[in-house]
Amino acid sequence: MSDRKVRVRFAPSPTGALHIGGVRTALYNYLFARQHGGDLIFRIEDTDSNRFVPGAEEYIIESFRWLGIKFDEGVSFGGEYGPYRQSERRDIYKKHVDVLMKTGRAYIAFDTPEELDAKRKEVANFQYDASTRMGMRNSLTLPKEEVDALIAEGKQYVVRFKIEPNEEVHVHDIIRGEVIVNSSVLDDKVLYKSADELPTYHLANIVDDHLMEVSHVIRGEEWLPSAPLHVLLYRAFGWEDTMPEFAHLPLLLKPDGNGKLSKRDGDRLGFPVFPLEWHDPKSGDVSSGYRESGYLPEAVINFLALLGWNPGNNQEIMSIDELVQLFDLKHCSKAGAKFDYEKGKWFNHEYIMKKDNTELAELFMPILKANGIEAPMDKVVTVVGLMKDRVSFVKDLWETCKFFFVAPTEYDEKTRKKRWKEDSPAHMLELADFLEALEDFSVENQEKAVMAWIAEKGYHLGNVMNAFRLTLVGEGKGPHIFDITGVLGKEESLRRIRRAVEVLK
Repeated sequence: MSDRKVRVRFAPSPTGALHIGGVRTALYNYLFARQHGGDLIFRIEDTDSNRFVPGAEEYIIESFRWLGIKFDEGVSFGGEYGPYRQSERRDIYKKHVDVLMKTGRAYIAFDTPEELDAKRKEVANFQYDASTRMGMRNSLTLPKEEVDALIAEGKQYVVRFKIEPNEEVHVHDIIRGEVIVNSSVLDDKVLYKSADELPTYHLANIVDDHLMEVSHVIRGEEWLPSAPLHVLLYRAFGWEDTMPEFAHLPLLLKPDGNGKLSKRDGDRLGFPVFPLEWHDPKSGDVSSGYRESGYLPEAVINFLALLGWNPGNNQEIMSIDELVQLFDLKHCSKAGAKFDYEKGKWFNHEYIMKKDNTELAELFMPILKANGIEAPMDKVVTVVGLMKDRVSFVKDLWETCKFFFVAPTEYDEKTRKKRWKEDSPAHMLELADFLEALEDFSVENQEKAVMAWIAEKGYHLGNVMNAFRLTLVGEGKGPHIFDITGVLGKEESLRRIRRAVEVLK
């Protein structure tokens, strides 16, 4: 680490929903910035106007708000290095393009898409570089007068970066070590297009990272091939001293088979690949999101953090503050990380278990209302506390514990055959009379009194308790039986026992 202040950035394109891989990249940037007392910048890369999707930018911002990933500056956050939206920085980029042109590090090319296609058909594995550029229509092969005349006529052109062949380009990567590439494998990338007066990703990124004093570029592995070009651009501008350190993160891979995780994998296997539900304004398609699927944001953060990184010990459950303390880019894997969505569910279950019962009850209340239930908060808090260890999602609580709110009208046939004995009706009516006479209906007293009553009568404990559960729940499930009667109260418990006897005998 140098003495520079740590400044990192997350720079998505507003071309649709934010992929969960992008969320992980933003999270690692956030953890790194917080650990080193640095800044996290939110930049929007919207130089490709053809791919702009309305609502995408707002969706991305809302995703991070839900997840609790906070930015220090950038689009919608303010800051001293703006504007942070690339489409608002045209003049800045044009000025830097002109610098490269004047120093002979870039040139104008007029080749049309048709001419480039023809060249690709003519030359196998064609790439626009030192070996082919002198046979193309550009400012290196055309007289200056003709170049000026074509520009004056309004002919569309691009500006290409002039890469010198056969140079060793060294990229130091925090995760991958020293990466050495021969410049001859790189093409003369397009840096600027006259058609929309906007730069490409390569130029805009370098200029923005330099001007915004970005110290570290932490991004996905898919950008690794462009790193040598970015190193050469820094050199071309004479900015070697401010070049950021690179870290290219491992890919997120399909849960099954080979290749990169895609939305289709989520659709096929039934899990979200976006943080929030996404409504595509063009196709009208709706894609599921982690928030709407019932995941807790802290569980998603913990799950994502461990996809491609580990803390160096066996710890799995970590709050965001613990992640900040433990995070180390050197512990990131070079290999891709399999996206184990079942593990994601496990994390959600663990965070439900950790969550305060009152908070969970507040999340469960709308689900109760949707099922026509109005229940006092203290009852909901108690029920959630009794049942949360049985679910992976808050929405699953309804099916698991609706018997607390709705008396059974039917009784599970399998349980009835197994648990409802010949003497069960008589025992249950006798138990109802015994409970009705109990003055202290607390959970502790009920249990003590009923156990003593069963022992005194010489009844079979298992038979009595199993039949008792069936009358209250309608099947053989649920928590400790006296916790159930404690929540239901005396009147409702007696009503259920007596009704079950009527129906089942």
